[in-house]
Amino acid sequence: MSWPFIAVFLSGWLYVDARYRGPRWQGWVFKPVTLLLLLLLAWQAPVIGTNGYLIVLGLLATLVADALLLLPRERYLYAIGAFFLSHLLYTLSFASQMSFTFFWPLPAVLVVVGAVLLAIIWSRLEEMRWAVITFIAMTLLMVWVAGEQYFYRSTDLAFSLLCGSILLLVANIVWLLSHYRFKFRAADAIVAACYFGGHFLIVRSLYL
Repeated sequence: MSWPFIAVFLSGWLYVDARYRGPRWQGWVFKPVTLLLLLLLAWQAPVIGTNGYLIVLGLLATLVADALLLLPRERYLYAIGAFFLSHLLYTLSFASQMSFTFFWPLPAVLVVVGAVLLAIIWSRLEEMRWAVITFIAMTLLMVWVAGEQYFYRSTDLAFSLLCGSILLLVANIVWLLSHYRFKFRAADAIVAACYFGGHFLIVRSLYL
């Protein structure tokens, strides 16, 4: 997996660099290229079961969402919907591998995180309010399911899923804060690094 990892890392780094200081075209090229490399990496996993196909579909939904973000503002709602679908597919993939358990501090912390985030951006959401609420709830649910699997099994696979989910949550938090409340230069680079890192760790679980 070393060469695919290097390809994903270099492509992702070029995108992160583009979002921070590089030319705009570099970002347009290397974001889809990185996601396509991740799709190829997932597809080449030694064994692809139901959970693997769900992860592949989740990556495809993410690719669609990113394409929609390049279109005019009226497509923003559809992009949020595609990201929601991606996280739903990831959640179903995680759930297909677990026996249910309940570690109550995890959902308690996630509810607090979601409530604080909504409190900060609530007044700026306007007509996007319900779309963003459902998207945040879906992302928190994804992290919860991944966390429950880790606390139940404590395997490398479960840890990779949990870390990947947390990175995607951080990426979405920074993205929403930057888009609706606080604009800062490094936001795009932070989002991109967490975004690609999260997807990579989820794909990596297929090799464990």
